[in-house]
Amino acid sequence: MKDTGTHGAGPGGETARADNATVEIETIRVWDPLLRLFHWLLAIAVVGAWGLGKFGPNVMTLHFWFGYAVLGLLAFRLIWGFVGPEHARFGNFLYGPVSIGNYVIHMVRREPSYWRGHNPLGGFFVFVLLGVLAVHAGLGLIADPEDYVNAGPLAREVSTATSRTALAWHATLGWVVLGLVVLHVAAIGFYRKWKGEDLIRPMITGRKTVRKDR
Repeated sequence: MKDTGTHGAGPGGETARADNATVEIETIRVWDPLLRLFHWLLAIAVVGAWGLGKFGPNVMTLHFWFGYAVLGLLAFRLIWGFVGPEHARFGNFLYGPVSIGNYVIHMVRREPSYWRGHNPLGGFFVFVLLGVLAVHAGLGLIADPEDYVNAGPLAREVSTATSRTALAWHATLGWVVLGLVVLHVAAIGFYRKWKGEDLIRPMITGRKTVRKDR
């Protein structure tokens, strides 16, 4: 578990100011193609599943297929978190509470962080999001709304009480997922407008401007 501090850095070319010191920066490839593809496919699958679940047709076949896609993508991410490239591995962004706290304290500075990979707070958010999505989609597999049509494929493998409880929690976590998505979008806007740091382009191109000494 990482437990390092964090420092900000100002905008610049090859050098920038951070904590009253000049730091060197460079633009390197951070996000691998499979991780980037996973990110965008998961975004589509989550939004699709949520929208169809709340506003889709009564027969929720497409909702289920989007849910299966979410589970498949999460399975890939679990594997990639151990065997993927450096910045895709869970150990690369598993930070301790001190690092997360320090980052939160300094993140209000109006300057880019130039962090390699996920910063401590972003790494924590990734674990929360993946965990909530896994539980949410997993509960959908055993949920049974008692309409004989939209029951999860594994609903018959559990008791009626369990399937009803799963349905209730699946609905509640749906709103939690929406909140996390909104928070994610808000964070992107915050970094773009306040810190002058574009988080979208690196997830498209794979290349990110980072500090050389981090």
